[in-house]
Amino acid sequence: MRKPARAAKPQTGGEQLVARGKRVLALEAAAVKRLADRLGPAFAQAIDLLKAAQGRVIVSGVGKSGLIARKIAATFTSTGTPATFLHPIDSLHGDLGRVGKQDIAILLSKSGQSDELFGLVAQLERFGVPMIALTGNPTSPLAQYATVVLDASVTDEACPETLAPTASTTVALALGDALAVTLLEEKGFRRDDFATLHPGGALGRTLLLRVADVMLTDQLPTLTADRPMRECIVLLAERRGTVAVVDKKGTLIGVVTAGDLTRLMERTDDFLGTPVREVMTRTPKSTTAEELARIAVSVMERHGIMALPVVDGAKKVVGLVHLHDLMKAGAV
Repeated sequence: MRKPARAAKPQTGGEQLVARGKRVLALEAAAVKRLADRLGPAFAQAIDLLKAAQGRVIVSGVGKSGLIARKIAATFTSTGTPATFLHPIDSLHGDLGRVGKQDIAILLSKSGQSDELFGLVAQLERFGVPMIALTGNPTSPLAQYATVVLDASVTDEACPETLAPTASTTVALALGDALAVTLLEEKGFRRDDFATLHPGGALGRTLLLRVADVMLTDQLPTLTADRPMRECIVLLAERRGTVAVVDKKGTLIGVVTAGDLTRLMERTDDFLGTPVREVMTRTPKSTTAEELARIAVSVMERHGIMALPVVDGAKKVVGLVHLHDLMKAGAV
């Protein structure tokens, strides 16, 4: 006889909460996936308009769409495209002065029928400002005014009874990110550009840090090539394992490290009188004071060395930078 099917184990309260959370995430992920699947020529047209604009990007929306609009404006600004959020009501009470004829607008509205938005729309049209509509209704009144319409529609909101926009705001935010990131790539915006705009953040500090900010400049461990290794050993011990070898003008011609000393001691017991020139590396790696610290770290890691002489334009030694100091400063 067939055994009766085992009844499903009832979910605990905690499991039900997790299941509900997963449902929301799955629904919103599916909405973004559908957005990606239908992205088409209108998106490319929007990027072309944004790239050609000589002024700022004006981003606007009402309610929750307004909150998303603020974030989109911030993302554009932080990635090299000047942008500002403009509340549609405030625009009719003086803030319209922030809009110029060289600007371009991105307008967010799920329904495309927000009455509060159309006063601003009329003024943008009067100025001849191109409008990109991010809307859940591609045939809405807002879409009729727009230069380009991007379909931000969703089949369902995650919130029961659609009490609050959820999937729709996620889709609008993702679409704004797609515009900003695609535009920054088109403009060739780089990590160093990002750092310049974010000097106060951890990433900015890491990207902007220069060798000059970390290098040692006092009591530099330098010797000429004719000096004996007994003098070099003292400097290696006192100056953390690296000595720059220079000519009489102070120009870098070599380097001796603690590793070089170890290999010399393995070859002979009578090494104290050995001239530095017989031990030094004659093609030393070096850096400059203006070099980015993270580039210096990359050179050290690639060649397995712990320090670099810092030279000026004439190859004269002006400093020494150690990997440990770079790490402490946050260059890695």
